Amino acid sequence: MQRAPGIDTRQLAFDFELAAPTVRSPGRARRQERGLRAWLSGQAAEESVARHYEARGVRVLARRWRGESGEIDLVLRAPDTYVFCEVKRAASFDLALARLRRGQLDRIYHAASEYIGLTSEGQLAPVRFDVAAVDATGAVQLLEAAFGHF
Repeated sequence: MQRAPGIDTRQLAFDFELAAPTVRSPGRARRQERGLRAWLSGQAAEESVARHYEARGVRVLARRWRGESGEIDLVLRAPDTYVFCEVKRAASFDLALARLRRGQLDRIYHAASEYIGLTSEGQLAPVRFDVAAVDATGAVQLLEAAFGHF
């Protein structure tokens, strides 16, 4: 197939996709909307927790740091400790904390080990694992050293 000179076929394909009516099931649209809301509320919760730490003089090193083993919501540096914080948001503090599962803790441990391996102190660096629960009103409850060391 020959192309007409000066016509960008990629742009034509893009324009066609915009003009073509999209048929979506109502269930799919609701799921996508719920997913977007959950992602945005999670982002807001993490931002709130980061500000909470910063107000206490703890520096944010990374947000949603991803290693091969998994993701850590917040990586922070207290004066003498690396802090790995898992942020959980729900209607209440209790519901937020109930969402923390053993498999998730294992992934956090492994990802933290990866992160620490990149620091100058290596695996000898002092670490702490916190959980921050955020309720529906946006209030933050911070549990320092909520779970143990690897």
